[in-house]
Amino acid sequence: MKRLSLLLLLCLSAAAAGAANLSDAEQSVVRAVDAGVPEATRLLEEVVNINSGTMNFAGVRRVGEVFEREFKALDFDTDWIDGEGFDRAGHLVASRGARGPRILLIGHLDTVFAADSPFQRFQRVDAHRVKGPGITDMKGGNVVMLLALSALREAGLLDALQLRVVLTGDEELRGKPHALANAALVEAAQWADIAIGFEDGDGDPATAVISRRGASSWRLEVAGKPAHSSQIFREDIGDGAVFELARILDEWRRKLRGEANLTFNPGVVVAGTDVRLDPTSGEGTAFGKSNVIARDALVNGGIRAVSPEQLRRAQQVMQAVAADNSPHTRAELSFAAGYPPMAASEGNRDLLALYNRISEALGYGPVRAVDPRRAGAADISFAAAHVRQAIDGLGLMGEGGHTVDEVADMRTLPRQAARAALLLHRLAAGSSSSEAGG
Repeated sequence: MKRLSLLLLLCLSAAAAGAANLSDAEQSVVRAVDAGVPEATRLLEEVVNINSGTMNFAGVRRVGEVFEREFKALDFDTDWIDGEGFDRAGHLVASRGARGPRILLIGHLDTVFAADSPFQRFQRVDAHRVKGPGITDMKGGNVVMLLALSALREAGLLDALQLRVVLTGDEELRGKPHALANAALVEAAQWADIAIGFEDGDGDPATAVISRRGASSWRLEVAGKPAHSSQIFREDIGDGAVFELARILDEWRRKLRGEANLTFNPGVVVAGTDVRLDPTSGEGTAFGKSNVIARDALVNGGIRAVSPEQLRRAQQVMQAVAADNSPHTRAELSFAAGYPPMAASEGNRDLLALYNRISEALGYGPVRAVDPRRAGAADISFAAAHVRQAIDGLGLMGEGGHTVDEVADMRTLPRQAARAALLLHRLAAGSSSSEAGG
């Protein structure tokens, strides 16, 4: 308890540094954030100690119940969206408010750690750092969100906002069909003016996310003419499936590797006389002989692009290369939709500029846009196209996400919550000013 008290004392002073640059109302929000840190830390420990790997449906629901309790305490109406139809646990949706800007707040309940993972508990590392499964990705982000909302309510400012919260249960492993799995999130985005995500971005509190690369998959099926290996390269036999596969992959690499923020990766390959490769699990088998020209080659891969336009261009190049086959070979390329790109927009840049001004007023320094190559796809990607402004990466910061070394820097808890709370407050104040001026 003494170590925890020391940690909290160190954290509590962090958000007060720039208070002189804030209005009286904003200073009251910062003080409420400071006062709420001990309870927020207790909540973080509670949810981290509940395993909620995506496919542990009971665990995901238990974490959802804890957060539902917390949102109800802030007078939110809550609803649990059952995930049976998309083979997942489900989503928590919470709503509050009848006036002010319509703002969607996004988080998720699941982690990458299965129920049998040895990494299961909240553990203190030192005076500032705590480790645990999902502590930054993203149970900590959900706690940042709740601490910010609680501080606004304590300061009497929460009623100036219309809020909808969507905490998904399948961010780490998407349910299918996507249309059903994403329905609650998309519906909330269509209702909202602004979307704010509480993922941890690249783990650096000096950055926020206004652009995320999409993540989708592709499958390449190549066929050649089988024959004795001594006859390969003959005009009437050709190069076989493996050489044709190599040609296609290398041509893609040469044509596309120079395009900024675009990456594609052949993740698993099988080739030979008889081959099988499951497009979902990635499990495959192959049979062949060194003296037989391979008849088939199969590849599962992924592609990440920073905008829908970039994705379309890349797919066109890939299709053209795959279709220009060597003699006696053929190839078929197909794409499967995944996370759409979240393109940078003027609205997103304006939202980041406001967030940056708040951070500097708090004394926490400037915030810049994260390099899209350093932040993966996330739930906000499904919402961004439906709102005027979107920003992500406002959650608890640390390092080691998706590994047993996932560690949170607890000094960022009050800082991130204060930034988020003042962002919501200034969005509400700006909306009120616009309405009054109109």
